[in-house]
Amino acid sequence: MKSQFMTYVREQMHTSRYARKTIEAYTLWMRNFIIFHKMQHPKNLSEKHVEAFLTHLANEKLVSANTQSLALNALNFLYKDILKKPLALNMKFRRSNIKRKLPVVLTKAEIRPLLQQIPPRYQLQAQLLYGSGLRLMECIRLRVHDIDYHYGAIRI
Repeated sequence: MKSQFMTYVREQMHTSRYARKTIEAYTLWMRNFIIFHKMQHPKNLSEKHVEAFLTHLANEKLVSANTQSLALNALNFLYKDILKKPLALNMKFRRSNIKRKLPVVLTKAEIRPLLQQIPPRYQLQAQLLYGSGLRLMECIRLRVHDIDYHYGAIRI
C-alpha cells in the first residue's frame, strides 16, 4: 500500500514535469531514507538524520559517489520543494570515494552472436545501441527527422 505522502510527492514531481525515471529514482531514495529511520515521517527528521543516512550509504552500502549524489538530490528535493525546509549547504557527511565502474565493451566478434539472437524487429535498435553509444531512451525516441543523411549523423 502506497502512503498518501509518497503519492503526494509523486504528484508534485509529475506536476513539475520531472521525467518518469527521475520520479522513480527520487521516490526510491526517499523511501530508503524513511525506512532507514524506522518509518519516521521526514518532517520529524533533521539535517543530522540526512547526514547519517548519506554517511550510511558511503560506509555500509558502499555506493558510488554518483549514487550518493542522487540520494542527496532526492532528499534535497524532498526538503526544499515538498516540506519547504531547505537543507543546509554545509552538511557534514562522509563522501563516497568509490569510483564509477566503467562498462566492459564487447568486441565485434563477441557482439555478433548476441545480435543474431535478437528478433529481426529489434536488431537495428540493438545495433545502434552498440555501435553509436546511444542511451536506451534516446534510441527509443529516435525519429526519421533525427537522421542527418548529408553528414551521416544522428541528432539527439
